[in-house]
Amino acid sequence: MILGRVFQVPENNLLLRQMQFLAPDIGSGRYCWNAECRYCEIEYTRAEGGTATPALACRIKGLPDMKVTRCALEIKYNMSEALAAAPKEE
Repeated sequence: MILGRVFQVPENNLLLRQMQFLAPDIGSGRYCWNAECRYCEIEYTRAEGGTATPALACRIKGLPDMKVTRCALEIKYNMSEALAAAPKEE
């Protein structure tokens, strides 16, 4: 789940790569893919009501039940169409 929207993505990939599956524009974004640019900063939780954990989407694998609660502006921009079209969490 990303910003309250539900997505199905390929397993066993870095989160940024999973986001690219949803929004191909990420491939042409300003991301460095090696943790230097910080354009892929996120916060996520794993449990309902859990503490938000900061991470870089280029360095963390997408995990089952992961909820991305905050994204850097670059990600929001590149994923705007996918976020608008995806169903909201029920």
